[in-house]
Amino acid sequence: MPFQKGGSNPLSTAQELARMNIELQKITVELIDKMNNLTTRMDRMLSLFEDAARNISTTDDAGSLKTQLQDLLDQNKTIARGLLSIERYIRERQPTPLSSFQQKPGYP
Repeated sequence: MPFQKGGSNPLSTAQELARMNIELQKITVELIDKMNNLTTRMDRMLSLFEDAARNISTTDDAGSLKTQLQDLLDQNKTIARGLLSIERYIRERQPTPLSSFQQKPGYP
């Protein structure tokens, strides 16, 4: 029931305001609960990232990981160059299509 201005019963207006206040408080409680849940999840995610950073920095072969990634990047570049060379070779070997305006052999 929407709030009406004017000659409505003050008791029913007070009851309506009280009901709306209670509904607002319920929604506020739900919002607070969801924010707490979000905060908990963010804390867990942050601790996961902190653990991962600690593990990478304490590992004696942290430099090795960088070297391995660089090697992988170099291998990918080599593979890409090889694929491009194969593609170029195939394009060069394909016969060129005859133009529709070219005279076909055997015709005057």
